[in-house]
Amino acid sequence: MSARRLLGLAALATAGVVAFTGCGSAQAERPQAAPEQVAMMAAGARVTPSPEVQAPTSRLRLGSTGKAVTWLQKRLAQLGYRPGRADGRYGGSTLTAVWAFQKVNGIHPSSIVGKRTWTALEHPKTPTVLVKDGAPTRVEVNLTKQVMVYYVDGQVKLITHISSGSGVAYCQQATWQGKSQRFCGSARTPTGDYKTTWRASGWHKSYLGQLYNPIFFNGGIALHGALSVPLYPASHGCVRMPMNVAQALPAMLGKGVPVHVRGSFHRV
Repeated sequence: MSARRLLGLAALATAGVVAFTGCGSAQAERPQAAPEQVAMMAAGARVTPSPEVQAPTSRLRLGSTGKAVTWLQKRLAQLGYRPGRADGRYGGSTLTAVWAFQKVNGIHPSSIVGKRTWTALEHPKTPTVLVKDGAPTRVEVNLTKQVMVYYVDGQVKLITHISSGSGVAYCQQATWQGKSQRFCGSARTPTGDYKTTWRASGWHKSYLGQLYNPIFFNGGIALHGALSVPLYPASHGCVRMPMNVAQALPAMLGKGVPVHVRGSFHRV
């Protein structure tokens, strides 16, 4: 058979193939094989298709190290989570990213990365859209799952674990504007539709505590970093985020961006 005929058969073999990804399969738009692949097929060699995402199988926990942790960190970052540097060390930033991923994928959040989490990393779910007719660039705060999603131009830009208002009434003595004052209220994050307003850089002192890089969206309620972001609502009403997320968010999130707060958290 002539070389021209072989090259023609190779081109036909690559037309209309099905592309497989970690999210399922879709009809490819008539992809063209690379020249070296065509030459190999014409010569009778086997061309291996691009593999699906294949996760490690090692059981990981907080404090684990190694290549499986690096894979985990890179995969989480690829999906829009913020696990910190891909340094192969399973620390606090990676833990909160794992929590967020597990919650989005219907897995009870824990520090353990086992079979269910690895499988989900191969075939991840996308976050539930809370506002289907929302602006392409917006923030959605899911109080039920304790997750925040930031969309840019209709695409998921960032997903993070959060801790919102505890729902517990409080009275707190604090020094504010040079006076010792008593502040009382309900530690609740109100649902509704808002927009980002003013912000502060670094640590900002309020009468209820310290906020890191706060971005306010509803009066005195802000998205902000905190040293404690537990697996339950614990704030006075603000939306706490891991410190590494709060460090990056101000450069990503502008003023006047819609913020939609939905749901409610039910303690087990």
